[in-house]
Amino acid sequence: MQIPPKKRASGEKLTQAAMAYIDAHSAEKFSLQAVASALFVNGSYLLRTFKSHTGSTLLAYHNAVRCEKAKVLLLDPAKSISQAGEEVGFVSSSHFSHIFKKVTGLTPTEYRREHGNVEI
Repeated sequence: MQIPPKKRASGEKLTQAAMAYIDAHSAEKFSLQAVASALFVNGSYLLRTFKSHTGSTLLAYHNAVRCEKAKVLLLDPAKSISQAGEEVGFVSSSHFSHIFKKVTGLTPTEYRREHGNVEI
């Protein structure tokens, strides 16, 4: 089924707005309701539209954004892995490590070792 051009444009704008909101609020606890309310749309509609335009879920995008920000923090040898996770919004270091590995393919320690020239 083809999406009419007008709906496609509005869906793209909604998707971009959702991405901008998540980028700005990535360290906060993720809430579909918060994103949908900020964009004045229904949560189910937002989920469907975002998935159709990106091929990804909002939560997966949120986790990817947090992991990208964590990569920068992990390059600072003065910061512990748990500190990096906390700064990007993860409550527990084990959850941070699990999500980081799922998103990047490496644990935070492996990432730091491979990219940060840090002795561990």
